[in-house]
Amino acid sequence: MRNVISIRVQNVPGVLSHVAGLLASRGYNVDSLTVGATDDPRFSRMTIVLECDPKMMTQVERQLTKLVTVVETKNLAESEHVERDLALIRVAVSPQERSSVLELVEIFRASVIDVGQRSLLVEISGRGSKLDAFIKALAPHRIVSVTRSGCIAAPRGDAELDRQDDLQ
Repeated sequence: MRNVISIRVQNVPGVLSHVAGLLASRGYNVDSLTVGATDDPRFSRMTIVLECDPKMMTQVERQLTKLVTVVETKNLAESEHVERDLALIRVAVSPQERSSVLELVEIFRASVIDVGQRSLLVEISGRGSKLDAFIKALAPHRIVSVTRSGCIAAPRGDAELDRQDDLQ
């Protein structure tokens, strides 16, 4: 089962290595791990995507909460949530191919963010499956490079407001 874990951690040096080390030492295979600042400079938010069964997921959550720097964990796969990945894709294009690549960019609601004489740099965001489909659609053209951010996620609706009210 695919699990998307949102973790609020203290914004201190070494947190990422502690979390990654814990997961690696237990043999968990991480599909994606992203980390970034929050509105409060004392905390960062990590989003981890793991494929594991419910029993293993319970172990992961328990082990993560034992880390001193972990403030809160939530498995977003258990509720409605929004996920986004970001990709930057450089495609080599001849003058004849440019219009067909631009058509795909429009269909997938992507954006061309850099234009070279022989290439286009395309930015696309959405669920991972959308990015995978876009890359597959570009396959007849020469993809020079793909850089993906990994998954970020947040609960839908007012779930975070309810949690904030509980903390106050």
